[in-house]
Amino acid sequence: MDSYKVISANLNRLKKLGVKIALDDFGKGYSSLSYLKHLPIDTLKIDKSFIDNIHPDKDDADLTGMIVKLGQNLGLTVVAEGVEEQDQMDYLRANGCHKIQGYLISKPLPEDEIIKFYTEWSENY
Repeated sequence: MDSYKVISANLNRLKKLGVKIALDDFGKGYSSLSYLKHLPIDTLKIDKSFIDNIHPDKDDADLTGMIVKLGQNLGLTVVAEGVEEQDQMDYLRANGCHKIQGYLISKPLPEDEIIKFYTEWSENY
């Protein structure tokens, strides 16, 4: 936070160049609601720890849904990290989460396998 003004200025310069800015691991560590208000971000990535407990813990599910709605209301693209189960994706889809990433779709792939995976995936979905 000491260098908040410097970080904000640098991010604004990047935005002017057309770079999209994502706030990663939201809800974990030092993330703050003030970042959403004061930093020029485009994407809010919800930390995996919220996704892991969507159904076993109703409070986490409610909180995750509120984070999705908050991001939507601020005009941000919302991405859920670490989606591994269909019921997690169903919950996120029902709550309007824009994108997911996680093993439910695919494990990390080497560069040469990404195009093949995407081509096959897009033909089926």
